[in-house]
Amino acid sequence: MPPKYRRDLEDGLILSQGTEGCINVYPQAEWEKMANSLTSSGTLTASKMRRLKRAIFATAFSANIDGQGRVSLPVTLRKYAGIESDIVVAGVNNYLELWSKEKWESEKSISQEQAWQIIEGLENR
Repeated sequence: MPPKYRRDLEDGLILSQGTEGCINVYPQAEWEKMANSLTSSGTLTASKMRRLKRAIFATAFSANIDGQGRVSLPVTLRKYAGIESDIVVAGVNNYLELWSKEKWESEKSISQEQAWQIIEGLENR
């Protein structure tokens, strides 16, 4: 992990599948906030909530940073994200995303293009 992120992850972290083929990395406190907000949400039916919980929590792993700032990525998450060697760490407000270098280049391009469209849409409200 890059040094600028390590302090937030000192108390442990949670690795989970991201929605676009990356690995999400949550500081323990942020994971707990997200889990609490998800489980207290009353907008989904019970069956949809169970499926959502399975999709999120059953694929999550607890981890810690070692003395050299490294995190061991579970094989299942590495395969999910297509990570074999080069990893890109992207800060996304209150969590991080880990991407294979190839997927990141594609996602970065799409995100930058769509961000301006989204901003313009917000300005027109």
